[in-house]
Amino acid sequence: MMGLEGALYPWRFRLVLLALALMVAAIVWRIVDLQVFDQGFLQAHGDARSVRHIPIPAHRGLITDRNGEPLAVSTPVTTLWANGKELQQAKARWNELAAALDQDPASFSTRLQANAEREFMYLVRGLTPERGQRILDLKMPGVYGIEEFRRFYPAGEVAAHVVGFTDIDDRGREGMELAFEEWLAGVPGKRQVLKDRRGRLIKDVQVAQNAKAGKALALSIDLRLQYLAHRELRNAVTEFGAKAGSLVLLDVRTGEVLAMVNQPTYNPNNRRNLQPAAMRNRAMIDVFEPGSTVKPFSIAAALGSGRWTPEMTVDTAPGSLRIGRYTIRDVSRGGMLNLTQILMKSSNVGMSKIAFDIGAEPIYAVMQQVGLGQDTGLSFPGERVGNLPNHRVWRQAETATLAYGYGLSVTAVQLAHAYSVLANHGRNVPLSMVRLDRAPVSTQVIDEAISKTVLHMLQAVVEEPGGGGARAKVPGYHVGGKSGTARKAATGTKGYVDKAYRSFFAGVAPIDNPRIAAVIMIDEPSEGGYYGGLVSAPVFGKVMAGALRLMNVVPDNLPEPERLKVETAAVNPIKGGRI
Repeated sequence: MMGLEGALYPWRFRLVLLALALMVAAIVWRIVDLQVFDQGFLQAHGDARSVRHIPIPAHRGLITDRNGEPLAVSTPVTTLWANGKELQQAKARWNELAAALDQDPASFSTRLQANAEREFMYLVRGLTPERGQRILDLKMPGVYGIEEFRRFYPAGEVAAHVVGFTDIDDRGREGMELAFEEWLAGVPGKRQVLKDRRGRLIKDVQVAQNAKAGKALALSIDLRLQYLAHRELRNAVTEFGAKAGSLVLLDVRTGEVLAMVNQPTYNPNNRRNLQPAAMRNRAMIDVFEPGSTVKPFSIAAALGSGRWTPEMTVDTAPGSLRIGRYTIRDVSRGGMLNLTQILMKSSNVGMSKIAFDIGAEPIYAVMQQVGLGQDTGLSFPGERVGNLPNHRVWRQAETATLAYGYGLSVTAVQLAHAYSVLANHGRNVPLSMVRLDRAPVSTQVIDEAISKTVLHMLQAVVEEPGGGGARAKVPGYHVGGKSGTARKAATGTKGYVDKAYRSFFAGVAPIDNPRIAAVIMIDEPSEGGYYGGLVSAPVFGKVMAGALRLMNVVPDNLPEPERLKVETAAVNPIKGGRI
């Protein structure tokens, strides 16, 4: 029948034969092409089924203090993972593996059963290389190791709020670790290997891409000052039964943060029982009404207005002032006080009357220019700006409260920055958490003569009898500062919490050639008093005494015989010059 159809339709028969011949020729040509000319195609597909790229972890950049002391280092660790399907073939050895991993055999077995169909699961992460190798040496089927890095923080809780920490995948999650993540994080590399169909390593072929380590970061923090500040703040919080506290030290010339500590704190090397409240860098995140610590800036505004001089007096008797339904009160009964005495007595009445005379606008302008309620430019994760109110029409109550430190909210860093402007002869220098090689460009925001006048007023607050800051004295140095005590605002409602206060002290040293500005804030002291001059001033004195000596600042308030000894010892006996 087929022959008959072929005879009847010969062209169809030949067409089918031709088509079959062309198909056979095409197949033959493709086989020859793949085997002889285009060998890479088959090789690529073979590699796709056997060649794998294993990531090479990158070494995260080192974080140090300004003197090169390590604050965050990366150490090599071993992470163990398993192929659940392969482990099912070695059930008899599960108890042995659980014992090596220090895990409960029953829960470990349950976990492996739950992941029986998975080809990847973590067994444990962050083992020391030695311990990880001991477990790998057991030759357990389906158990493999990965080299990773884990962050270690030598300073522990002392620098935790500044440095922050990384997560289990070595990514920054808090502090400078997060702020400089792109700078510190390296670029992982790739290693080319051959694996069989079960995922077992056959051959380590080559390094396809080298890992690129992260860059080192030198902070402005001086670890010696950080330890000193941490110790004194912790002692004060414990002594006065306080809820929390913050302390900031700034270099007034460069704007570098020399120390920043908070209580409570935490150990970044062991975060198992970490409380969220302990993680807050309160010096940058917590905002508060600064109270009397801003009065020096109100005085600077009065002097800058041209309407007031330091010798002019204000009648503050009888120690209270009625404004509508509000009454402003002083701790003392007052009397005729000049501007220095108003700071020494911390007179709210005197400050209010000066503010009524010059208006709120000049006070607002000075506070804004020194950085209160303004962005610090530090770009620290979670940092808050606070609030410096600016009303179109200033009522008397708003004018008065602004002048003596209520109605605005600032952070401890902002307050320290403001005092550094006074200490730097009225020049505003940008703040930095990173070590600087040269001083940044500064901006004159307060007249130099006015800033020097206010500094000597602050010196009187500490050194003159009745100034309220006697506990902040530093042996051998002239220092100046202002204490403050502010009621604590209620959260979620208007008004203030009953019998809850924040105690402050802000100051600079030495007065004639200032080097350091410092702010101490103690939150809710409950034992032994709550006034800033009693609670926070002693912390300033102790920290500043140690800081000035560690920074080799020459004493400027020694008795005459001791001064002569210091000057004589500072002269090079060979060349006659100063050492």
